[in-house]
Amino acid sequence: MSFSDATITFPMFGDGFSINPSNHITIFGRNIYWYGIIIAIGFILAVVYALKRCRQFGLTTDNIFDIIICAAPAGIVGARLYYCIFFDPSSYFGPGKWLNIFKVWEGGLAIYGGIIFAVAAVIIYSRVKKVPFGPMLDIGGLGILIGQAVGRWGNFMNREAFGAETDVFCRMGLTVPGHETIYVHPTFLYESLWNVLGLIILHIVSKKWRKFDGQIFLMYIGWYGLGRFFIEGLRTDSLYLFNTDIRVSQLLALICFGAVCVILLKIVIDKHGKFPPLACEMAALNAEMAQSEAESVPGDNTDSSSDIAKAEKTDEEENQPPDKEE
Repeated sequence: MSFSDATITFPMFGDGFSINPSNHITIFGRNIYWYGIIIAIGFILAVVYALKRCRQFGLTTDNIFDIIICAAPAGIVGARLYYCIFFDPSSYFGPGKWLNIFKVWEGGLAIYGGIIFAVAAVIIYSRVKKVPFGPMLDIGGLGILIGQAVGRWGNFMNREAFGAETDVFCRMGLTVPGHETIYVHPTFLYESLWNVLGLIILHIVSKKWRKFDGQIFLMYIGWYGLGRFFIEGLRTDSLYLFNTDIRVSQLLALICFGAVCVILLKIVIDKHGKFPPLACEMAALNAEMAQSEAESVPGDNTDSSSDIAKAEKTDEEENQPPDKEE
């Protein structure tokens, strides 16, 4: 059964509440899907946030634009390939099907593939430009949370990524003409709210308790993995591992959460509370040193002239004939 045109209801808002939004708008005869528009909005908000806070991470606006140029295309390619390979390979691989891979506007992106490719692009960029990749990953993690929180509402417009039938108070009703209404877990909403909460927490941590470069990104991976593990268990469109009952995204989420816990614990034990300077602290120190050097130039010249005059006076005194003894 297709739910693309289903009427949406939320009983918690009352029996009279229902909406039936179109999943696209038409401009000059072409359909522009809300899914893509909403993702674009999330991307723009993430960029604005990164530009506003980049100095606090020891980065420049040029670094942010470079990251966007490198990581955004890589993320899209990774998200698309991950989806095509693991979710629906029969629709994309085979005679006459290869071009379907490029039809991104029809939907089909997976966040884990996007993150993997984007991180790889950031690491390569940092190696080439000799820029610490930890701060870039940190601010990137915060930006991804914004994009995910907003982007999940594209699933709402498409009536997809929902969970199993339920009678919880926040259930979402889907009514297809000629069929009875079914009430399901609005897992897109769960994940969006989880990401908003994670953004608030990590935003505060990044301002007050950030101890080392890369900390925020690790916490993002752990936070998202923890939430995705439980939310994925409610969904009905999961990919299963080799015809087993193991959900691929759920397993990956658990691995990510466990790996982050181990890494953070190891860092704390090894450092004993003594962490290397943050990139923002190093940038501030370098700026202060440069300013001090610039301000000391006139004084240095004066001091040098004074030293020369003193030296010349001393030489003149030494060349004077000794006083006669009386």
